[in-house]
Parts: sequence; structure tokens; C-alpha cells
Amino acid sequence: MKLAHLTMLAAVLATPVSAETPVVPEVNPPGDIPDNQVFIDFVSPNGFAIKIPEGWARKDDGATTTFNDKYNHIVLTTVQGPTPNDQTALVHDVLTSGRAVADISAKSMKAAGSTALVITYSSNSEPNAVTNKQVREENEKLIFAKADRRVEVTLSAPKGADNVDQWNLIAKSFRWR
Repeated sequence: MKLAHLTMLAAVLATPVSAETPVVPEVNPPGDIPDNQVFIDFVSPNGFAIKIPEGWARKDDGATTTFNDKYNHIVLTTVQGPTPNDQTALVHDVLTSGRAVADISAKSMKAAGSTALVITYSSNSEPNAVTNKQVREENEKLIFAKADRRVEVTLSAPKGADNVDQWNLIAKSFRWR
């Protein structure tokens, strides 16, 4: 990353965005994806495929498909149009669209013959519709770009859940079709 980008990224990260207070992480967070979880291929009509955990609830809403189980979420969003070349703009989008976003960082990752931008951060969950309870979450947003479209894969789980291996499997399974 160029020095100018790092300087701009540092300025963006230092700017307070939300007045919402971060939720305290739970001591024994629910949300570990079991080590023996079976993963299946999800083939999107938007031109990509990715492995997702079998049996998770699915919701389609236009260009966004969400899979969830308890406090775990996988959100797949297809965006038409050119991908910004500026990492700072993409990081700023995460900062301004999340709830009490903190601990944000960005890096590149090789997957399926292409390079993805990976933005990691913590945030508050949406309030539960019944109890209004929120949990502190760990998130990874992977941005895959091809020609004039991009796919944003957002993985979320309660902070402290041990999903590293499962998230790596999901991230590395992405492929364009």
C-alpha cells in the first residue's frame, strides 16, 4: 500500500463516525461454527459461487443474499459498476454503514486466481427484533471485483467465536462463474 493511502486510511480511522457505544463482548460467546459443519456450494445467479454452511436460513433481497444461524451471518452482495480503486473509500463505507465500528484494518488476499480486499472490524449487531439485545461482532468483508461488478462477502460472528478455519474455507471457496 502506498504511503499516501496509509496516511489517508489513518485519517479515516481516526475520525469518529458513530455515537453508538460498543456493546461489551460476551464471556462465552454463542456462535462458533462447529468443526464438523458440512459446507455446500451456493451458485448465485449473479455469476459467482461460494461455499456456505449447510442448513443455514437463507433470505434473498434483490442483489443481496443472506445466510444466518443464531448469531452468525454471511451476507453476499453484488454491486454493479466500477470498483473504487481507493481502499480508503471502501474502508470509509464500512465505518459509516456499521454500528459502533472499531478495530478496522484492510489487507489484500489471493483467492480463486484473483485478489480480494479484506476489511476486518468489530461492530455491534442489529438489535434483536424481540428482545432488542445486541452482541459485539467480529466481521470480515471480502471484496472481489471483476470488470464492472463486485461481490462483497461479509462474514459476522460474536466477538470471540472461533470461526477462523471456517471463514478461511468460505473465503477461499469464492469463484467467478
